[in-house]
Amino acid sequence: MHEEIPYFDRAARFLSMLKHTQVLGMKISEANAEFLTIELPYNISHVGNPTTGVIHGGVLTTLMDTACGTMVINSLPEIELCPTLDLRVDYVRAAEPNKSIFAQAQAYRVSRNVVFTRCTVHQGDVSKPVANCVATFMRIGSHLTPSSMKDVLLGKTGV
Repeated sequence: MHEEIPYFDRAARFLSMLKHTQVLGMKISEANAEFLTIELPYNISHVGNPTTGVIHGGVLTTLMDTACGTMVINSLPEIELCPTLDLRVDYVRAAEPNKSIFAQAQAYRVSRNVVFTRCTVHQGDVSKPVANCVATFMRIGSHLTPSSMKDVLLGKTGV
């Protein structure tokens, strides 16, 4: 990984391109060469069970897929669109209502064709996970990635 890559800025620009991240209110809270963290503030519209106030599992899955995919963008030396190949989720416990949720993702192996990631969702203490996932992403090559996407992620143009 190149040190000149502004990890936080690149991740934030990637999130700004995705409509679902805007609708859900996701935001980058930390990003570096090793991992990134996305915060999802609690919102009543994310609730799956109105009686308990617990966040819907689909929202958590979307958060994990987005965190892993954003980490992929930061793990490659060039901008490269990489669609999700596989996502496996373990729901460990229900998230506490009225508290933000954080997804901490890392890319633990980058091969010629696939990027391997993992993610832990927590509410402030990564050792007490709400959910975990592993995900793989297919590399399609920088040459097949739209130049407009590259320009946005590199900060050359706005969304």
